[in-house]
Amino acid sequence: MRLLLRRGLAAAGAAVLLLGAAACGDDSDSGADGGPVELRFSWWGNADRAAATQKVIDAFQKANPKIKVKGETTDFNAYFDKLATEVAAGSAPDVITLGGAYPREYGDRGALLDLAKVDDVLKTDKLGEAALSNGNFGDKQYGVPSGVNAISLVVNPALVAKAGVTLPDTETWTWDDFNRVARELAGKLPKGTFALTDPTRTDMLDVWSRQRGEGLYTEDGKVGISEPVLTEWFRQSVALRDAKVTPPAATTAELQTQPAPEQTLMGRNLAAMQFDWTNQVTALSKAAGQALELHRVPGESAEPGQWLQASQLYTINARSKHPKEAARFVDFLVNSEEAGKIILTDRGIPSNTDVRDAILPSLTPDQSVSVSYIEKLAAKVGPPLVIGPTGSTDTPQILDRLNVELLFNRKTPEAAAKDFVAQVKTAIKE
Repeated sequence: MRLLLRRGLAAAGAAVLLLGAAACGDDSDSGADGGPVELRFSWWGNADRAAATQKVIDAFQKANPKIKVKGETTDFNAYFDKLATEVAAGSAPDVITLGGAYPREYGDRGALLDLAKVDDVLKTDKLGEAALSNGNFGDKQYGVPSGVNAISLVVNPALVAKAGVTLPDTETWTWDDFNRVARELAGKLPKGTFALTDPTRTDMLDVWSRQRGEGLYTEDGKVGISEPVLTEWFRQSVALRDAKVTPPAATTAELQTQPAPEQTLMGRNLAAMQFDWTNQVTALSKAAGQALELHRVPGESAEPGQWLQASQLYTINARSKHPKEAARFVDFLVNSEEAGKIILTDRGIPSNTDVRDAILPSLTPDQSVSVSYIEKLAAKVGPPLVIGPTGSTDTPQILDRLNVELLFNRKTPEAAAKDFVAQVKTAIKE
């Protein structure tokens, strides 16, 4: 997949240089023949997200009858493979949903439109600065946030209560507190039910290292997390597995290929705790058939590692023949109260405060949990996240591979930490 991505980005960059005029496109709501303009819009997610997105598309088309939008969706694991192939072939969608380091990957190679070219149509003045910064690279705004998100600890209170365990004050708890509670849960939950899903993921490495004065990456585009800090994380992970707090290696490896909320242990009521993004709580609660809670990540009271982040970013293909129309659609997605009332919190808490206020009366209890958590966390987060440099989209796959090796006892924590740093350095060409 990474090879496809690199080839796709390189091809897209070359194509943009050769066909620079294509980025200018039409400036009207109709095609060259006076007929309607057709845009393609891609995103990832489950069936519920697809249904809500189609309602937004229908509402936009009703207000803009000369602009037709074709939605294209797939699951997360397949999404970026497909996108890389389309970019390489010069057939990528007009409006592309991205996240993490992908906007920088594509933007640095000229595959995304500088949104300054359409700022007369796409307004960003009411979008949160912290979330906007996630789509700004080299002083160019390549993406706008679908909403605001934060990493959290999702808790199944029914399982915790069934085990007869009481959580400590999660506003001030330490990692020692967390590990103690996790072990207590593991000893009291039914067989086949776990206190915690495997915690190793790149966003948690970022939190863990930021709490220790580091970070996954540095501002100048290098690996920021040190081997000792990584080793400490991996040792904790192995200890949790050995204590049967987390699932066995085979289960964790299998779950890596099953990203949908309903496939997770949390969604199947087989885990009491799971580190995840706030916008996942609604889908996880629906899958579990009961209300779930959001709690602050352990260890935050000393040096905060959590941050507010754009859940996803809407970007525009630099080769779109209709950039103005694409910008009009993106503006509708992020600034329209009508769209906000359909999407609600599925793509994060709306960055536009007017939209956020408009959706509050329509929120379910599960969705209100996300809003309350974000609003409470906002005053306590650390500095903005350092987005990974070009090549860092390899990092999650590198971590997954090494984590499996670690959990199957094929690597020691020290070896896994050393290999992680070395492989990420190679990926980002440090």
